[in-house]
This record gives sequence, structure tokens and C-alpha cells, in this order.
Amino acid sequence: MQISDGSPGGSPDGLADGFTLSADGPVATLRIDRPDKRNAMSASMWRALPGILAPLAQDTAVRVLVLTGAGGTFCAGADISEIAGLAEDGDDTGVTVTAERALIRFPKPVIAMIEGFCVGGGCQLALACDLRVAASDARFAITPAKLGIVYPLSSTRRLVGQVGPSAAKLLLYSADQIDAAHALRIGLVDEVLPPGALAERVYGLARTMAGRSQLTLAASKEIVDGHADEARFRWWQKESAAELAEGVAAFLERRPPHFPWTR
Repeated sequence: MQISDGSPGGSPDGLADGFTLSADGPVATLRIDRPDKRNAMSASMWRALPGILAPLAQDTAVRVLVLTGAGGTFCAGADISEIAGLAEDGDDTGVTVTAERALIRFPKPVIAMIEGFCVGGGCQLALACDLRVAASDARFAITPAKLGIVYPLSSTRRLVGQVGPSAAKLLLYSADQIDAAHALRIGLVDEVLPPGALAERVYGLARTMAGRSQLTLAASKEIVDGHADEARFRWWQKESAAELAEGVAAFLERRPPHFPWTR
């Protein structure tokens, strides 16, 4: 997949409607770009997301992915005009969960940069990312109770794992919005920044991560997410010999490391 160069926001030809993709060095930005609908995800956008992520996963030039929204809003959820059709696809076999799983299984770090509304399916996408960094004026809600929808099983379990059962019940039972301070307090987001400082922090963090050992990051993601057994852990340890040698040499020589491992 071609990725436009320069600052986040550019869109290459051929990318699915509703998304733009750009790169600045090793950091790629995937932007939900439907601002007239507050970046609500249409059925076609949910279906397109795994196909957008797949080539990025294989692109060795991409080391970190930032997921964000256009026009000062992260994502207002699934498009209500298509919600019945999405529900008919089933609980954990439907297009929203398939898209969510593709994001969860993306093998490189993913940071959700959250401005404005992060509601319903927007929270579903944000929770599928590794880290969530929000503007202080962001608003969050999980709203299936307003529509008579049963939230997907895997998504509910992920929410509970992130914020705990009581906080998850409050979000699901009330369907009320919470502010960024509340979201930080319950662990729904990892950091909250003033709106003007958000991008600087997210892209600074992404560049830092891009400069670390990509083997360490990939192994850590597998282990933390529970996808590595003892045999896989031993494989990672064996694979890390060259990385360790370079890391130690760089430390002793007082220079930046040039880690050889790529994915």
C-alpha cells in the first residue's frame, strides 16, 4: 500500500472512502475521515479496516501506528442509519468485531489519539489500540443501552479487563458520557493532555517507540496480550541475541543503537 509522505492527514489513491493514511518516517497515521458524520463508521468502513491494516503490518518502514479522527473528533461510533444491518451480522462474528480484532492483532504498537467524541464503536476501536492518549476536552460513552443492542462479548470482556467490572457496568448501564478526567481515573485512557499539547505528546511518544528495539516491542505485545506460550517466549529470547549485542555495544560506546531486527 502506498502511504503519502509528510504530515498526518494526506490520502493516497486507492484507500477506502472514510480513511486517510500518511506517514512521517517510521510513524504512520490512519485517520478516520468522515467529519460531516463526526467520523461515524459506516458498514463499508468497518469492512475495509482489516484490509487497510494488513499491508501496514507487513511494511517494515512502519514501526508505530497512530489511529485518530479528522475534524477534532475521534469517532462517534457506528453509523446509526446502518446499525440494524451491523447487528444482523451477529455478535462476535460481525464486521465491527472483525475490524476490532484486526486492530488488536496488528503486530506493531498502536496509539489512539483521541479528540472530541469517542462514543460507542469509537470506544470499541480505541480499546483495541495498545495505548490511548486523549485531549482534556474529549468525551467518552458506550451507548448500546440507548439503542437496545447487546454489546459484543469480546468487546465487553476487553472493557472489563481495562476498567474493571463496576466501571464497565456504569458505562454500559447508563450509556452516559464521561469526561477525560473520569476516563483517566478509571483507566479507560492512559494519559490526558491539553488539546494544544496532544499531537506533540503522541507523535513524540511514537517516535520514541519507533527508536526502541522492534523485537522487544513485538515480544512485549505478544506476552502482555497473552498470545505467547513458553515455547514462543523461548523463541523470542533466542531471537534477541543480536539485538542485545547491539544494545550493549551502543550503551558502552555512548551512541544511539541501530537494532537489526525488523518486522
